[in-house]
Amino acid sequence: MMFTTKFNRVLLAAPFATILLAGAGVLEGCASAGIAMREQMGIPKREQLVDRVGDARDAQTEAKQQFASALEEFMAVTGAQGGDLEVKYKSLNREFERSKDRADDVRSRITSVETVAEKLFSEWRVEMEQYGSATLRSKSERRYDATRREYDALIQKMKAASAKMDPVLTAFNDQVLFLKHNLNARAIASLQDSASEIQGDVARLVQEMEASIAEANAFIDSIQGAEEPAAK
Repeated sequence: MMFTTKFNRVLLAAPFATILLAGAGVLEGCASAGIAMREQMGIPKREQLVDRVGDARDAQTEAKQQFASALEEFMAVTGAQGGDLEVKYKSLNREFERSKDRADDVRSRITSVETVAEKLFSEWRVEMEQYGSATLRSKSERRYDATRREYDALIQKMKAASAKMDPVLTAFNDQVLFLKHNLNARAIASLQDSASEIQGDVARLVQEMEASIAEANAFIDSIQGAEEPAAK
């Protein structure tokens, strides 16, 4: 009990940034342990990366569908005449909350991809130095460079698509809040002014996500079709 009390006092006295860094270290340790545990179960890093890219791709697909659904609901609300405004607000807010959840899932999946990818590439670089054959080392280096380029292109597209979610979420949030505080016909009519802008934002988001999904599929095909790299 005395140790716990002292530990709590240390936490309270510690700068907030220090606590955040400590928490990040714990999370990183957990992520590394998870990767290592899967390797012990016979799932190499290469396969884990493919799985996580697939999960991120699927999360983006679901997010794309959810944002399209939220836009459809927004257009339905702004185009409706009469009806229960409270019901309309709740419906639109529900779509917004679902969109936020999907966006959070996408970001989490991208982070998961980055974690295992860096572990894989780091190990691969170390193991290339262990070759006795210069020919095999050169072959492994070329494969490493090609895979790294493909991965960098993939993660760039994933992050670009993820970034496009923020302005859409902000716009939806603004509309939901405005409707919440102004439950009247005039408020519904005023939302129509933003309709075309939000449609454009969602269209660009969908386009970015589709490009990212295609890049993920190409990366998975490339990894699965290539010979085994030097790293596990």
